[in-house]
Amino acid sequence: MSERDPRYAGPWNAEAVSLFLDETAVPIRLAAVAPSGWPIIVSLWFLRDGDSLVCATQRAASVVATLAAEGRCAFEVSVNDPPYRGVRGRATVSLEPDRDLLVLRRLVERYLGSADGTFATWLLGRETPEVAIRLIPTEVTSWDFSSRMT
Repeated sequence: MSERDPRYAGPWNAEAVSLFLDETAVPIRLAAVAPSGWPIIVSLWFLRDGDSLVCATQRAASVVATLAAEGRCAFEVSVNDPPYRGVRGRATVSLEPDRDLLVLRRLVERYLGSADGTFATWLLGRETPEVAIRLIPTEVTSWDFSSRMT
């Protein structure tokens, strides 16, 4: 068995964190410091792509300008119902055009189940440019209160 990855703290190893992120379709809460100096928090759909977490939003969204200026963020993915469990951490950020809406389509399918519904069609049919936000975690902390809350 290999040594534990030092980027991960808490009860879960990297594989358990990946499994949780793949199975948990709740929005990620992303925090960053805006150019004004004030922190912001946004909730976005996400998916895991290898070691990265990927979101999408419109290019004109203020979070895009904030992340372009700062390049770092904090994040949290956690369930809203007991037993409480989740992951939080810090990440570096890269922004990429989502020209063919490949990321947005994957997010729509993950959260809505298909790209065929009215809301999905509206999201995918907008003419505003989309940006993929890629988070590359540098630190991840997990928590799991299942044993206390069963």
